[in-house]
Amino acid sequence: MKALNLHAVGDLRYEDVPMPVRQAGEVLLKVHACGICGSDLPRVFTKGTYHFPTIPGHEFAGEIVEADDPSLVGRRAAVFPLLPCRKCEACQVGEYAQCSDYDYYGSRRDGAFAEYIAVKEWNLVFFDDSLSYEEAAMCEPAAVALHAIGQASVGIGDTVAVLGAGPIGIMLGLWARTAGAFRVILCDIDPTKVEFARKQGFDAVNSRETDPVEYIRTQTGGRGADACIEGAGVAQTWEQALKAVKSFGTVVSMGNPAGDMTLTQKGYWEILRKQLTLKGTWNSSYNDVRNEWRTALAAIASHRIDVRPLISHRFPLSEADKAFGVMRERKEFFNKVMFINR
Repeated sequence: MKALNLHAVGDLRYEDVPMPVRQAGEVLLKVHACGICGSDLPRVFTKGTYHFPTIPGHEFAGEIVEADDPSLVGRRAAVFPLLPCRKCEACQVGEYAQCSDYDYYGSRRDGAFAEYIAVKEWNLVFFDDSLSYEEAAMCEPAAVALHAIGQASVGIGDTVAVLGAGPIGIMLGLWARTAGAFRVILCDIDPTKVEFARKQGFDAVNSRETDPVEYIRTQTGGRGADACIEGAGVAQTWEQALKAVKSFGTVVSMGNPAGDMTLTQKGYWEILRKQLTLKGTWNSSYNDVRNEWRTALAAIASHRIDVRPLISHRFPLSEADKAFGVMRERKEFFNKVMFINR
Protein backbone atom coordinates (compact mmCIF):
# COMPACT_ATOMS: atom_id res chain seq x y z
CA MET A 1 0.00 0.00 0.00
CA LYS A 2 0.99 3.65 -0.28
CA ALA A 3 1.79 5.74 2.79
CA LEU A 4 3.65 8.82 3.97
CA ASN A 5 6.52 7.32 5.91
CA LEU A 6 8.72 9.51 8.14
CA HIS A 7 12.28 8.16 7.99
CA ALA A 8 13.92 11.05 9.86
CA VAL A 9 13.15 14.64 10.80
CA GLY A 10 12.16 16.35 7.55
CA ASP A 11 12.35 13.11 5.55
CA LEU A 12 8.71 12.25 4.79
CA ARG A 13 8.43 9.86 1.84
CA TYR A 14 5.43 8.84 -0.22
CA GLU A 15 6.25 5.20 -0.80
CA ASP A 16 5.12 1.60 -0.82
CA VAL A 17 5.00 -0.01 2.63
CA PRO A 18 3.75 -3.44 3.75
CA MET A 19 0.05 -3.81 4.47
CA PRO A 20 -0.69 -3.71 8.21
CA VAL A 21 -0.97 -7.10 9.87
CA ARG A 22 -4.20 -7.20 11.85
CA GLN A 23 -3.96 -8.74 15.31
CA ALA A 24 -6.77 -10.30 17.37
CA GLY A 25 -9.10 -7.58 18.61
CA GLU A 26 -8.17 -5.28 15.73
CA VAL A 27 -9.87 -4.31 12.50
CA LEU A 28 -8.30 -3.38 9.19
CA LEU A 29 -9.53 0.09 8.28
CA LYS A 30 -9.39 1.59 4.80
CA VAL A 31 -8.54 5.23 5.53
CA HIS A 32 -10.76 7.62 3.57
CA ALA A 33 -9.85 10.91 5.28
CA CYS A 34 -7.11 12.08 7.63
CA GLY A 35 -6.56 15.63 8.79
CA ILE A 36 -3.17 17.25 9.30
CA CYS A 37 -2.98 18.44 12.89
CA GLY A 38 -0.91 21.49 13.82
CA SER A 39 1.16 19.13 15.96
CA ASP A 40 2.09 17.15 12.84
CA LEU A 41 4.24 20.04 11.59
CA PRO A 42 6.86 19.86 14.36
CA ARG A 43 6.47 16.09 14.44
CA VAL A 44 7.51 15.86 10.78
CA PHE A 45 9.89 18.80 10.41
CA THR A 46 11.56 19.56 13.76
CA LYS A 47 10.94 17.11 16.61
CA GLY A 48 10.39 13.76 14.98
CA THR A 49 8.41 10.81 16.27
CA TYR A 50 9.35 8.24 18.91
CA HIS A 51 11.05 5.96 16.39
CA PHE A 52 11.80 5.86 12.68
CA PRO A 53 10.29 5.10 10.34
CA THR A 54 6.80 6.10 11.48
CA ILE A 55 3.63 6.84 9.52
CA PRO A 56 2.07 9.99 11.08
CA GLY A 57 -1.63 10.90 11.17
CA HIS A 58 -4.09 10.71 14.05
CA GLU A 59 -7.25 12.55 12.87
CA PHE A 60 -8.91 9.94 10.68
CA ALA A 61 -11.94 7.99 9.62
CA GLY A 62 -12.51 5.09 7.27
CA GLU A 63 -14.28 1.87 6.39
CA ILE A 64 -13.71 -1.49 8.07
CA VAL A 65 -12.62 -4.06 5.48
CA GLU A 66 -11.55 -6.90 7.77
CA ALA A 67 -12.47 -7.86 11.36
CA ASP A 68 -12.86 -10.80 13.75
CA ASP A 69 -16.59 -10.02 13.80
CA PRO A 70 -17.91 -10.22 10.22
CA SER A 71 -20.78 -7.86 11.11
CA LEU A 72 -18.26 -5.02 11.45
CA VAL A 73 -17.05 -5.30 7.86
CA GLY A 74 -18.36 -2.40 5.80
CA ARG A 75 -19.07 -0.18 8.79
CA ARG A 76 -17.70 3.35 9.01
CA ALA A 77 -15.73 4.57 11.99
CA ALA A 78 -13.63 7.39 13.35
CA VAL A 79 -10.79 6.34 15.63
CA PHE A 80 -9.77 7.54 19.09
CA PRO A 81 -5.96 7.56 18.61
CA LEU A 82 -4.81 6.89 22.18
CA LEU A 83 -4.05 3.36 23.38
CA PRO A 84 -4.00 3.27 27.20
CA CYS A 85 -1.88 0.89 29.25
CA ARG A 86 -4.94 0.04 31.42
CA LYS A 87 -2.65 -0.52 34.42
CA CYS A 88 -1.81 2.92 35.84
CA GLU A 89 -3.94 4.87 38.32
CA ALA A 90 -5.47 7.10 35.64
CA CYS A 91 -6.53 4.11 33.57
CA GLN A 92 -8.12 2.45 36.60
CA VAL A 93 -10.64 5.31 36.77
CA GLY A 94 -11.09 5.66 33.00
CA GLU A 95 -9.06 8.86 32.61
CA TYR A 96 -7.12 7.46 29.70
CA ALA A 97 -5.77 10.79 28.45
CA GLN A 98 -3.70 10.93 31.65
CA CYS A 99 -2.31 7.42 31.18
CA SER A 100 1.33 7.28 32.26
CA ASP A 101 2.37 4.71 29.64
CA TYR A 102 0.13 5.16 26.60
CA ASP A 103 0.62 4.36 22.93
CA TYR A 104 -0.65 6.61 20.15
CA TYR A 105 -1.50 6.18 16.48
CA GLY A 106 0.56 8.55 14.38
CA SER A 107 3.43 9.25 16.76
CA ARG A 108 4.30 6.24 18.92
CA ARG A 109 3.03 3.72 16.37
CA ASP A 110 2.02 3.97 12.72
CA GLY A 111 -0.87 6.28 11.98
CA ALA A 112 -3.25 7.09 9.14
CA PHE A 113 -1.28 8.97 6.49
CA ALA A 114 -1.76 5.72 4.63
CA GLU A 115 -4.28 3.74 2.62
CA TYR A 116 -4.90 1.23 5.42
CA ILE A 117 -4.32 0.97 9.17
CA ALA A 118 -4.94 -1.75 11.76
CA VAL A 119 -6.72 -0.35 14.82
CA LYS A 120 -8.15 -1.74 18.04
CA GLU A 121 -11.91 -2.36 18.07
CA TRP A 122 -12.11 -0.49 21.39
CA ASN A 123 -10.97 2.71 19.66
CA LEU A 124 -13.70 2.71 17.02
CA VAL A 125 -16.48 5.31 17.05
CA PHE A 126 -19.10 4.29 14.51
CA PHE A 127 -21.16 6.49 12.21
CA ASP A 128 -23.52 5.87 9.29
CA ASP A 129 -23.47 7.00 5.68
CA SER A 130 -25.39 10.19 6.47
CA LEU A 131 -22.00 11.57 7.57
CA SER A 132 -19.04 11.96 5.23
CA TYR A 133 -15.63 10.53 6.03
CA GLU A 134 -14.20 14.04 5.92
CA GLU A 135 -16.60 15.29 8.58
CA ALA A 136 -15.96 12.23 10.74
CA ALA A 137 -12.20 12.80 10.52
CA MET A 138 -12.86 16.12 12.29
CA CYS A 139 -14.07 14.24 15.36
CA GLU A 140 -10.65 14.30 17.03
CA PRO A 141 -10.23 18.12 17.11
CA ALA A 142 -13.94 18.51 17.85
CA ALA A 143 -13.67 16.23 20.89
CA VAL A 144 -10.54 18.07 22.08
CA ALA A 145 -12.40 21.38 21.80
CA LEU A 146 -15.43 19.96 23.61
CA HIS A 147 -13.20 18.85 26.49
CA ALA A 148 -11.69 22.34 26.77
CA ILE A 149 -15.13 23.95 26.88
CA GLY A 150 -15.99 21.57 29.71
CA GLN A 151 -12.87 22.67 31.58
CA ALA A 152 -14.00 26.29 31.14
CA SER A 153 -17.39 25.49 32.71
CA VAL A 154 -19.21 27.62 30.14
CA GLY A 155 -22.78 28.41 31.10
CA ILE A 156 -25.87 30.09 29.69
CA GLY A 157 -25.34 33.80 29.18
CA ASP A 158 -21.55 33.70 29.53
CA THR A 159 -19.03 35.65 27.52
CA VAL A 160 -16.21 33.41 26.28
CA ALA A 161 -13.00 34.70 24.70
CA VAL A 162 -10.76 32.42 22.64
CA LEU A 163 -7.18 33.49 21.93
CA GLY A 164 -6.38 31.79 18.63
CA ALA A 165 -8.80 31.31 15.73
CA GLY A 166 -7.43 28.21 14.02
CA PRO A 167 -9.55 25.07 13.43
CA ILE A 168 -9.83 24.19 17.12
CA GLY A 169 -10.37 27.86 18.03
CA ILE A 170 -13.38 27.96 15.71
CA MET A 171 -14.68 24.70 17.18
CA LEU A 172 -14.22 26.11 20.69
CA GLY A 173 -16.48 28.96 19.62
CA LEU A 174 -19.05 26.57 18.16
CA TRP A 175 -19.15 24.48 21.34
CA ALA A 176 -19.32 27.61 23.52
CA ARG A 177 -22.41 28.75 21.62
CA THR A 178 -23.92 25.28 21.95
CA ALA A 179 -23.26 25.42 25.72
CA GLY A 180 -25.27 28.65 25.94
CA ALA A 181 -22.64 31.38 25.78
CA PHE A 182 -24.24 34.75 24.98
CA ARG A 183 -21.13 36.20 23.39
CA VAL A 184 -18.08 34.48 21.88
CA ILE A 185 -15.05 36.59 20.96
CA LEU A 186 -12.25 35.10 18.86
CA CYS A 187 -8.86 36.82 18.67
CA ASP A 188 -6.04 36.17 16.20
CA ILE A 189 -3.15 37.97 14.52
CA ASP A 190 -3.95 36.45 11.11
CA PRO A 191 -6.46 38.71 9.32
CA THR A 192 -7.68 35.85 7.10
CA LYS A 193 -8.56 33.78 10.17
CA VAL A 194 -10.30 36.76 11.74
CA GLU A 195 -12.36 37.27 8.59
CA PHE A 196 -13.22 33.56 8.45
CA ALA A 197 -14.35 33.65 12.08
CA ARG A 198 -16.61 36.60 11.32
CA LYS A 199 -18.14 34.69 8.42
CA GLN A 200 -19.01 31.93 10.91
CA GLY A 201 -20.97 34.50 12.91
CA PHE A 202 -18.42 35.20 15.63
CA ASP A 203 -17.29 38.51 17.07
CA ALA A 204 -13.63 38.44 15.98
CA VAL A 205 -10.77 40.85 16.53
CA ASN A 206 -7.40 41.28 14.82
CA SER A 207 -4.95 41.35 17.71
CA ARG A 208 -2.33 43.16 15.62
CA GLU A 209 -4.66 46.09 15.04
CA THR A 210 -6.70 46.11 18.24
CA ASP A 211 -5.68 45.33 21.82
CA PRO A 212 -7.75 42.18 22.51
CA VAL A 213 -7.79 42.81 26.26
CA GLU A 214 -9.27 46.27 25.86
CA TYR A 215 -11.69 45.03 23.23
CA ILE A 216 -12.99 42.23 25.48
CA ARG A 217 -13.32 44.60 28.40
CA THR A 218 -15.20 47.11 26.24
CA GLN A 219 -17.60 44.46 24.98
CA THR A 220 -18.33 43.35 28.56
CA GLY A 221 -18.78 46.78 30.12
CA GLY A 222 -15.35 46.64 31.74
CA ARG A 223 -16.13 43.38 33.53
CA GLY A 224 -14.11 40.92 31.45
CA ALA A 225 -15.00 37.56 29.96
CA ASP A 226 -16.41 34.81 32.15
CA ALA A 227 -13.91 32.39 30.64
CA CYS A 228 -10.84 32.78 28.43
CA ILE A 229 -9.27 29.91 26.53
CA GLU A 230 -5.67 30.28 25.38
CA GLY A 231 -5.41 28.33 22.14
CA ALA A 232 -2.17 29.57 20.58
CA GLY A 233 0.47 28.31 23.00
CA VAL A 234 2.14 31.72 23.15
CA ALA A 235 3.20 33.56 26.31
CA GLN A 236 1.67 36.82 25.09
CA THR A 237 -1.78 35.35 24.48
CA TRP A 238 -1.65 33.49 27.80
CA GLU A 239 -1.09 36.79 29.61
CA GLN A 240 -3.81 38.44 27.54
CA ALA A 241 -6.23 35.74 28.68
CA LEU A 242 -5.35 36.43 32.32
CA LYS A 243 -5.94 40.15 31.83
CA ALA A 244 -9.15 39.79 29.80
CA VAL A 245 -11.00 37.45 32.16
CA LYS A 246 -13.25 38.73 34.93
CA SER A 247 -12.56 38.49 38.66
CA PHE A 248 -13.19 34.91 39.83
CA GLY A 249 -13.19 33.86 36.18
CA THR A 250 -11.61 30.82 34.56
CA VAL A 251 -8.63 30.66 32.21
CA VAL A 252 -8.03 27.42 30.34
CA SER A 253 -4.56 26.74 28.89
CA MET A 254 -4.93 24.71 25.71
CA GLY A 255 -2.37 25.77 23.10
CA ASN A 256 0.75 23.62 22.70
CA PRO A 257 3.76 25.92 23.24
CA ALA A 258 6.72 25.86 20.90
CA GLY A 259 9.01 27.05 23.71
CA ASP A 260 9.02 28.27 27.30
CA MET A 261 5.97 30.15 28.57
CA THR A 262 6.88 33.20 30.64
CA LEU A 263 4.68 35.50 32.68
CA THR A 264 5.28 39.11 33.74
CA GLN A 265 4.79 40.29 37.28
CA LYS A 266 1.64 42.15 36.22
CA GLY A 267 0.31 39.01 34.59
CA TYR A 268 0.92 37.04 37.76
CA TRP A 269 -0.86 39.72 39.79
CA GLU A 270 -3.93 39.14 37.64
CA ILE A 271 -4.10 35.61 39.00
CA LEU A 272 -3.73 36.74 42.60
CA ARG A 273 -5.90 39.84 42.68
CA LYS A 274 -8.77 38.42 40.64
CA GLN A 275 -8.55 35.04 42.35
CA LEU A 276 -8.66 33.27 39.03
CA THR A 277 -9.18 29.61 38.37
CA LEU A 278 -6.50 28.23 36.03
CA LYS A 279 -7.09 24.92 34.30
CA GLY A 280 -5.21 22.85 31.82
CA THR A 281 -6.90 20.76 29.16
CA TRP A 282 -5.46 17.73 27.42
CA ASN A 283 -6.99 15.53 24.76
CA SER A 284 -10.53 14.34 25.52
CA SER A 285 -12.55 11.94 27.66
CA TYR A 286 -13.19 8.52 26.18
CA ASN A 287 -14.90 6.05 28.48
CA ASP A 288 -18.34 4.58 29.13
CA VAL A 289 -19.31 7.32 31.57
CA ARG A 290 -18.12 10.32 29.55
CA ASN A 291 -17.34 9.79 25.91
CA GLU A 292 -16.75 13.13 24.23
CA TRP A 293 -16.04 11.38 20.92
CA ARG A 294 -19.56 10.02 20.68
CA THR A 295 -20.94 13.41 21.70
CA ALA A 296 -18.80 15.19 19.13
CA LEU A 297 -19.68 12.79 16.33
CA ALA A 298 -23.41 13.13 17.07
CA ALA A 299 -23.10 16.93 17.08
CA ILE A 300 -21.20 16.87 13.78
CA ALA A 301 -23.77 14.53 12.20
CA SER A 302 -26.65 16.81 13.22
CA HIS A 303 -24.65 19.88 12.10
CA ARG A 304 -25.08 21.48 15.51
CA ILE A 305 -21.30 21.60 15.18
CA ASP A 306 -20.90 22.19 11.45
CA VAL A 307 -17.32 21.32 10.54
CA ARG A 308 -17.82 21.38 6.78
CA PRO A 309 -16.76 25.03 6.31
CA LEU A 310 -13.56 24.34 8.29
CA ILE A 311 -12.14 21.88 5.74
CA SER A 312 -10.29 24.26 3.45
CA HIS A 313 -7.91 21.99 1.53
CA ARG A 314 -8.01 18.39 0.32
CA PHE A 315 -5.04 16.51 -1.13
CA PRO A 316 -4.17 12.95 -2.06
CA LEU A 317 -1.27 11.43 -0.14
CA SER A 318 0.89 11.78 -3.24
CA GLU A 319 0.68 15.58 -2.89
CA ALA A 320 2.02 15.75 0.66
CA ASP A 321 4.53 18.46 -0.28
CA LYS A 322 1.69 20.72 -1.40
CA ALA A 323 -0.42 19.94 1.65
CA PHE A 324 2.32 20.69 4.16
CA GLY A 325 3.46 23.63 2.06
CA VAL A 326 0.09 25.33 2.51
CA MET A 327 0.49 25.13 6.29
CA ARG A 328 4.18 25.98 6.47
CA GLU A 329 4.42 28.77 3.91
CA ARG A 330 1.20 30.53 4.94
CA LYS A 331 0.83 32.20 1.56
CA GLU A 332 -2.91 31.54 1.42
CA PHE A 333 -5.75 31.09 3.88
CA PHE A 334 -6.15 27.61 5.28
CA ASN A 335 -8.07 26.02 8.09
CA LYS A 336 -8.13 22.23 8.16
CA VAL A 337 -5.90 20.61 5.53
CA MET A 338 -6.84 17.00 4.89
CA PHE A 339 -5.60 13.94 3.02
CA ILE A 340 -8.30 12.10 1.07
CA ASN A 341 -8.13 8.51 -0.20
CA ARG A 342 -10.78 7.77 -2.82
